[in-house]
Amino acid sequence: MSTLPAESVARWTIADLELLSQEEGKRYEIVEGELLVSTQPHWSHQETCNNIAFELTAWVRGGGNGKVVSAPGVIFDDENAVAPDVVWVSPERLSLILGEEGKLHDAPELTVEVLSPGKLNTRRDREAKLRLYSTRGVREYWIADWQAKSLQVFRREQAVLKLVVTLLAEDELTSPLLPGFKVNVARLFPG
Repeated sequence: MSTLPAESVARWTIADLELLSQEEGKRYEIVEGELLVSTQPHWSHQETCNNIAFELTAWVRGGGNGKVVSAPGVIFDDENAVAPDVVWVSPERLSLILGEEGKLHDAPELTVEVLSPGKLNTRRDREAKLRLYSTRGVREYWIADWQAKSLQVFRREQAVLKLVVTLLAEDELTSPLLPGFKVNVARLFPG
């Protein structure tokens, strides 16, 4: 594969990603035609992702429903393709949005991003991805901050994702999307 120079593309598309030589340890996403490249996340970031996926999976196996997946490919269109840290999708929705190549082609109900250090990374999750997930129909969006041990919960209200609560380690997380799901927020973070 050849590498396509960044300056040669005004707006990136899925086809452009296929021309990039995929460097090990890097994640490539496109939001509104802008290429976002991130390096391999911090250990505590990954541990937080695992903890969230574990708690959601425990709820599913304990009588909830749906599927929980870490870092799935979500292709909204040619100029919007991301890999959220964790998603939950109901069985009904999954049957509609899972493509034959194993990628989602529309919004999962719940999307989770775990913040990586740095202003650019934080802005990507709190602004660009929030806007994308809001316009594409995600019903609930969690932003986990493993450094502050806090979790912001955005829920769809009047066709827009709005911040409804910021939870701290001593708080309990519940969701109307996940009947019976509850977990102490401290369990989601390392240490």
